[in-house]
Amino acid sequence: MPPMDSPLFPASKPFDRRAWPMGGRLDFWHGQDGWPIRRYRLGEGTRGRLLIINGRGDMIEKYLELIDHMARRGWAVTAFDWRGQGGSGRLTDDPLCGHIPDFADYIADLVDLARDWRAEGEGPTAMLGHSMGGHMLLRALAEGMAQPDAAVLVAPMLGLHSGPMPRWLAVAMTRMMLRRGLGDKRAWTQKEESERQRRIRQKRLTHDPERYADELWWRDHSREIALGPPSWNWVSQALESTQALERSEGLARVLCPVLILAAQTDQLVSTPAIRRVAARLPRARLHVYGREAAHEILRELDPVRLDAFARIENFLDETAI
Repeated sequence: MPPMDSPLFPASKPFDRRAWPMGGRLDFWHGQDGWPIRRYRLGEGTRGRLLIINGRGDMIEKYLELIDHMARRGWAVTAFDWRGQGGSGRLTDDPLCGHIPDFADYIADLVDLARDWRAEGEGPTAMLGHSMGGHMLLRALAEGMAQPDAAVLVAPMLGLHSGPMPRWLAVAMTRMMLRRGLGDKRAWTQKEESERQRRIRQKRLTHDPERYADELWWRDHSREIALGPPSWNWVSQALESTQALERSEGLARVLCPVLILAAQTDQLVSTPAIRRVAARLPRARLHVYGREAAHEILRELDPVRLDAFARIENFLDETAI
């Protein structure tokens, strides 16, 4: 096969991460209760159909590079913003608070959206979930959602990284805040203009300051998609749902091939929990990056990012057929 920079495959110009790709469709899908879920679709689907499920606090714009990459390789890609974040509205009066009453609301949206997504076309199907999206994807599959031909979990939230605080103390603190009626309030403060906090956040997410700056650019230019810390109720739901999923007998019924990419030094999700859950999945493959990767593996510096893209493509070429 000719090299990618040969005359048959001319090198393309760098992707503009601060612009929507040409030919995409941005619209709204509606949940059972009529809630508008912002959705984006790109690609003709000669290879197959891919559903991208993003993480907490994310918006479609953060993954335009991934969406474009997969669309150029023949996938009809669909991505969406969870209710309560991105361009899908807010569930409290605080526009920067990432609140959800119950993770079951996320699951209902995912199951219904995925059903409609399946009905849109034919061919191999794959689903890719990052962080909270990885948790929701695996939970939905364990609870009986129709399985795709292949699934990819990237830094999935299968356990929370609570730092020096033990899990039991995090649970106790969260329950106390709920009893005080603070369930829909921010679980911590986030100073939007603090350069120090931005640097700390960037290092937790990615080693690539330029891709992190892209996220800030989108937030600054489209304030309606900006989001800050989660609510105490979100934290409570995350602690309960991750523990329940790890104990679930439904994991044994996830029979589609699953590729899991994780980072050993992830400061947001628990890598040991990822290892434990991966060991219980019948057809899981796990690759754990070292210190070269932070939480956002698909938005890392190119050595990690391109390696992850290649692993995903090779996995889908083998399984989504």
